[in-house]
Amino acid sequence: MGEVRESLRELIDCGLPQALEVMGERWSFMILRASFNGLKHFEEFLSELGIARNILSNRLAKLVEHGILKREPCEDDRRKIEYRLTEKGFDLLPAMVALRQWGQKYGSEFVSEDPVLVDEIDRLPVGPVSMLSHDGRILDHTGLNLVKRADVGKRADGTVASARHALGTGDVIEIDAARKAAAQ
Repeated sequence: MGEVRESLRELIDCGLPQALEVMGERWSFMILRASFNGLKHFEEFLSELGIARNILSNRLAKLVEHGILKREPCEDDRRKIEYRLTEKGFDLLPAMVALRQWGQKYGSEFVSEDPVLVDEIDRLPVGPVSMLSHDGRILDHTGLNLVKRADVGKRADGTVASARHALGTGDVIEIDAARKAAAQ
C-alpha cells in the first residue's frame, strides 16, 4: 500500500492497536451503540443489553477511564449517575456506522435494517461510509499510500500538492462527481 511500510511490531506507533485496547471487544461496542441510542443509566444498559452486571461495570469504567463516556449526576436525582458520550465518544460514530454497514453487507445471515439510519434533514438512508481525500474524492484501497511525514504533499512525480479545498465537518460533496474523479 505504498512506498513505506508500517512497522507491524511497533504497536505504539499506530492508532489501531491503541483503539483496540479501548474498544477491542464486543461489549464496549454494544455499550457505545446503546449510548448512541440514548441510554444513560446503568440499569438501562443492564436490561437492554442483557449483559452481566460485573462485565457492564468493568466496561463502563474502562470507557470512562479512556474519556469515551463521562459520569455525571442525574439532573432529576443527584444520587443517580448518568453515562454520557464525550466528544471523543461521538468521534467513534463513523467507525460504528462503518462496522454496522459492513455487518449488514457481509453478515452470515441477511440483516434487515429496521429502524433505518437516515440523515436528519431529508430522512433518507445514509450512504456507505467512505474514505475521502482532502478534496472530497472517494478513495478505495488503490487510492491510498503510506509516506513518511516529511514527504506528505510530495507527489510521485516530484510536484508538491497543496490542500486548497480541504473538507470540513458538514461540508457537502457531489457524490457522483467524486465517484467519477476517483475512477479517473
